[in-house]
Amino acid sequence: MPPVLPPLPPGPLSLDAARDLGLADHQWRMPQLLRTTRSVRSTAPLTELPERAAAFALALPPDVAFSHVTAARLWGLPLPAHLEEQGDLDVIRDTGRGRIERRGCISHRGLEHRVVASVQGLRVTALADTWVDLGEVVRRGLGRDDLVVVGDVVATRLSDPQASGGPPRALADALAARVRPRHASLLGDALTLVRRGVRSPAETRARLMFHDAGFPEPEVNAPLHAAGGGWLAEGDLVWRAQRVVGEYQGAVHAGIRRRSEDSYRNGLLGDEGWTVLELFAQDLVPGARRVATLRRFARALELDPARLRIH
Repeated sequence: MPPVLPPLPPGPLSLDAARDLGLADHQWRMPQLLRTTRSVRSTAPLTELPERAAAFALALPPDVAFSHVTAARLWGLPLPAHLEEQGDLDVIRDTGRGRIERRGCISHRGLEHRVVASVQGLRVTALADTWVDLGEVVRRGLGRDDLVVVGDVVATRLSDPQASGGPPRALADALAARVRPRHASLLGDALTLVRRGVRSPAETRARLMFHDAGFPEPEVNAPLHAAGGGWLAEGDLVWRAQRVVGEYQGAVHAGIRRRSEDSYRNGLLGDEGWTVLELFAQDLVPGARRVATLRRFARALELDPARLRIH
């Protein structure tokens, strides 16, 4: 009969905690305990990132924080799929302390220049600092548009209702506080395009498509009112002077009930002299459909396609 482990708490377990529970060293090596990292075991596989990070935190020095891609994922920030699947954990420590040399960790230094927050009980670099750190991830396949997507989310979460236009202050301050951050120029370019109030990554990418084509900048998730002052709707991308609205139709709009509501709302806007044009994910992909979409919007906005960068 195979040896049986005593009852153990769920989740990751450190060697010291196991000994405190009365577990003998030979029991620690039993196959029923799964190895997460050196000196940490669990009774079940730890597949979710917060679980894995919590397990590693048991084995890391207490002055370490999670950073870069790992911090962004713990904060729930939108990243390209290949980074969402990154297995190794980004960890950071003060410059004067030793580097973390542990399998499964990507070690960074410079925590003294960052603010530390708590996410699900874990030490994590703060939102604005995490965004700046993503500049170091460009070599892992992160581009300008990806930085703007994340920046829009961070700026919206940290937004001051009384703030004026321009680059969000928290991100600008975090970037300015760094000494020679990697890809500072790319971060600076992305920062000029970050806007508060964006509701989804797709809305950001649609806005950037129009920006790159040379269109005037639309308002984001702006309120629309009837001639008498009554509230009509909120538009995803609004060119108010031309009374044109771009509405991104994601998966949430696929159901017949939602489509019915959208149609009714668009009818009300049309009665008030607004032109509503729909956008879908396929419209944002470079190619013939994207060109046709940009030309359609150019006509509605009374813009000369020859003066735009439509391709």
